Amino acid sequence: MNKLKKIIRHRYELPNEIAGLGYDIKRLREQGKDPSELERIRESKKKELIELDRELRPVGERQGIFIVVSAPSGAGKTTICKEVLKMLPNVRFSISYTTRPPRPVEEDGKDYHFISDPEFRKRISEGEFAEWAENYGYLYGTSGKTMEDFLEKGYDIILDIDPRGAKELKENHPGGIFVFVLPPSIDVLKERLKNRGSEKDDVMKLRFKKAMDEIKEIVWYDYVIINDDLNSAIDNLKSIYVAEKSRRERLTEKIKDFM
Repeated sequence: MNKLKKIIRHRYELPNEIAGLGYDIKRLREQGKDPSELERIRESKKKELIELDRELRPVGERQGIFIVVSAPSGAGKTTICKEVLKMLPNVRFSISYTTRPPRPVEEDGKDYHFISDPEFRKRISEGEFAEWAENYGYLYGTSGKTMEDFLEKGYDIILDIDPRGAKELKENHPGGIFVFVLPPSIDVLKERLKNRGSEKDDVMKLRFKKAMDEIKEIVWYDYVIINDDLNSAIDNLKSIYVAEKSRRERLTEKIKDFM
């Protein structure tokens, strides 16, 4: 198990599993049934949690959370993410790697890490990416090491990732919070794609078809934001972050003395 998976198991998965077993044990006792097997499983998970806690203790009390924001092209997710980052000093933006050439307004190391195709594939073979995907002939990926470093230091992370990469990340690292941004209507989506101005008509048609396919993935996301008003969409993403930081399982260390 790599370090990122250990962090997620320690911080999210095991506390939820142990709490769920506690409820099941209580219900069996109320029904007059023997809960010994579930108690054995719960004790095993507690031992696993203690072992991970000892291993991660230098940073364990301050491990952050990560929020993955996805959307079809033209929905406005990048603008929303950038504005929310200005409001939340403890949140860091995970800059993706790509083989796509930079657009005129983009800066290397700020918008993306722009690298060659051979370099990207080398990093794939070395297991560097927590997720990666190919779009329109270009490769995009998220550094697992960058995520580890931010989470260990207690920073929270916002990741701007397309739905295919987000699905891979959810399968491999299910402890995240997944948010999908939608435009207010299909007509608005078409207009926004048209106004992007960075692609030819045939590419925009492909983007629209791809966008409609991506929207079908919305069923497995945790939250949906309708971007019919930018300020409201920004407030919604910030509210999701604040609510997730207040979840009981994330405050285990602070509330344990009250239990």
